Amino acid sequence: MMTKREVLASLTFGQRIAEDEADALASYFVETEQWRKIISGEADVVYGPKGSGKSALYSLLRQKREELTAKGIIPVAGENVRGTPVFEDLVADPPASEEQFRGLWKLYFLSLMGKALQVLRLKNDHADAVVAALEQAQLLTTGEWSLRKMLKSALEYIRRAELSAEMKVNPATGLLEGFGGKITLREPGAEEENKGFISADSLLVQADKAFAVEGKRFWIVLDRLDVAFADSEGLERNALRALFRVYRDMQGLNNVSVKILLRDDIWARITDEGFREASHITRAVTITWEARALLNLVIRRALHNAELKAYYKVESENVLASVEEQRKLFYRIFPPQVDAGARKSTTLDWMLSRTADGTKQTAPRELIHLLSAARDEQLKLLEMGGQEPPGEMLISPAALKAALPSVSRVRYNQTLCAEHAAFKPWMAQLEGEKTQQTVATLAKIWKVPAAEALTRAEKLSDIGFFEMRGTKEQPIFWVPFLYRDALHLVQGPAD
Repeated sequence: MMTKREVLASLTFGQRIAEDEADALASYFVETEQWRKIISGEADVVYGPKGSGKSALYSLLRQKREELTAKGIIPVAGENVRGTPVFEDLVADPPASEEQFRGLWKLYFLSLMGKALQVLRLKNDHADAVVAALEQAQLLTTGEWSLRKMLKSALEYIRRAELSAEMKVNPATGLLEGFGGKITLREPGAEEENKGFISADSLLVQADKAFAVEGKRFWIVLDRLDVAFADSEGLERNALRALFRVYRDMQGLNNVSVKILLRDDIWARITDEGFREASHITRAVTITWEARALLNLVIRRALHNAELKAYYKVESENVLASVEEQRKLFYRIFPPQVDAGARKSTTLDWMLSRTADGTKQTAPRELIHLLSAARDEQLKLLEMGGQEPPGEMLISPAALKAALPSVSRVRYNQTLCAEHAAFKPWMAQLEGEKTQQTVATLAKIWKVPAAEALTRAEKLSDIGFFEMRGTKEQPIFWVPFLYRDALHLVQGPAD
């Protein structure tokens, strides 16, 4: 039988970032209600905080291509799963307006559909019409193709339409003439139709019919939009508001749809000044993780290790069939409590509370990081001559406590400060301070008037750095455990 040290040495809880474990993800993915709604076609838009599993859904949609194809679904990634984002080039030289972005999204989506029709050799009158129009407009790349090439071709089409000296723009119809393409961004008049012009919207309808004739559904899946436009909030706003307007324009199509996976804080940011189209986004779900689902996630990842299953003499099917069996295995691997005492929490609750931000939500990313770091800390303890955890336990309370600082630092530096750089100086000024603050104590620390301190504190609450407690008249701003080690905060209320 393997020793605890040998089991720990072979143990992995997987990567905390979905893009880094695409091959293994399907074997321990938790099939949530959100996943079922996407697969069934009930949901097109998925919101969730960073690290909640959006990219895992994205990777799985690509991995399960054969399963989806058997159901007549053709999923196509509209963004690179890894590496440089497709839309990154737009940061340096973006479309001039939100309206141009709408045209860009439509032409890009049409290019993806046209390429799919070609690759799959789907031949019917509607498909032929779509491919012919795209080829004439030079929107289907020849030779080796890529998503970046397709986006570049679509952007060049719009630029040619706007900048070509030979082009004439009819202000009534929006016709883009004089450069070879006959795809317009507005509906052409009767005379223009007779000349062969067709709007992007009409071409989308043709593409929808092309897939319908073949009994197919075409899905364009978009993720990593937070990375693509990270360097410019203005560009992000224009691009994503245009995307959701195009999504609304395409809602009447039955066989072509766009699946959008977006961080909920970005959605809040692009709608904070009002966004009429928001009321049309009804086929949406928000990723949430309750304690039972997170327990299931931990156990699925643990069961991915053959050595662990042999050590505990368990079979995956039997454990996963029962929540109680999952809980039993969890408490064979981990201690019943991290901090001993009748009023202290169980280990699972301790883990969830230590990895939750100010919104009281625990993202799988931080939980997986804590598990992996605890395993590393336990091995360090054993390598330094420390005692093995008692009984069947593999990971001790000491290892879990020792793992938390690294989780805190990574979350604070690589997520919170990276995503909200403008707020970093405010948070940095709290280093070494107490974990519970009031408007008055924050005003003193920041050396600003109380009204300004309240405004800052509310913004930090919005991003999850603070958990707002107390009353509206006398709010208290409490820093969750997740960020305390990173800033060396001291437990207790400020004077």
